[in-house]
Amino acid sequence: MPPARDIPLLCPVCRNPLRFGGDGAPTLACGAGHSFDAAKQGYFNFLVGKGTVFEADTADMVAARFDFLSAGHYQPLADAVAELAMPALAAAPGIRPAVLDAGTGTGHYLRTVLDRAALESSPLESAALESGSADSASPGRVPAAAIGLDISKFALRRAARMNPDAVNVVADVWQPLPVADAAVDVVTVVFAPRNAAEFARVLRPGGRLVVVTPRPGHLAEIAGQAGMLGIEPAKDERLAASLDRNFTPAGARDLDLALFLSPRDVANLALMGPAGHHLDRTGLAALEDGLPQRTSVSARFRISVFERNHPGK
Repeated sequence: MPPARDIPLLCPVCRNPLRFGGDGAPTLACGAGHSFDAAKQGYFNFLVGKGTVFEADTADMVAARFDFLSAGHYQPLADAVAELAMPALAAAPGIRPAVLDAGTGTGHYLRTVLDRAALESSPLESAALESGSADSASPGRVPAAAIGLDISKFALRRAARMNPDAVNVVADVWQPLPVADAAVDVVTVVFAPRNAAEFARVLRPGGRLVVVTPRPGHLAEIAGQAGMLGIEPAKDERLAASLDRNFTPAGARDLDLALFLSPRDVANLALMGPAGHHLDRTGLAALEDGLPQRTSVSARFRISVFERNHPGK
């Protein structure tokens, strides 16, 4: 049984608890009779009713992101996110820590968090927890459970292959999340929307929100010619203001990466972001053909950490 099954999920229709089918069946069902079968690629689709009004990433945008991230260009960012998530994943003995990756995309960042958590877990306690014999005397950590959530089914097809040990769900982050109250220790949000109230609801006491945003100058060498979106003014101030009612800042880390990208890398970088919804594919191909063998690009990130406010703040 994958550790992700330990996370209490809620039905997107009635908000009753969901349970996995017996004998390893890839089905989730609630007591009210609503059920959700896993797609053949391994993810669950929780978009119900009218679905969502937001535009999901397309297949070619997701393919570009997968290829770019698989090349390792942003691996130092993934490593930094995992490092900042670890303190909150150091759960009490015998309790499996859990992470929600909101806007999981292709699952690369979540994969790094889970690998880091597994590396730092106690093999003895992990075995004890799997056998049901873990108790308060067991030292160390246990492997983390995880939910990967995204609005794009094309992204979730990739994420489910990347993270088969997670529950991968197509859902709208602006709707009530299909996760029970106080069910996860960490919420990670890498270049994705932030539903502060819902993140606070699903976090356990002492839980941590880790948010990645671009800093001024991010990809400036190619942004204009590739038709990419600019960095919004006062982005940090707006981030803090949007979270203020539910979270308290607990630190931040700036990360700069010097990248040397091939023409294909540059095209993938342009296509994988929000501008990919509007980019002229023919013009992007012409840009790729005209680029030098290597282009020097600066990636500039801010990784912000927030702690959940105590009730009544």
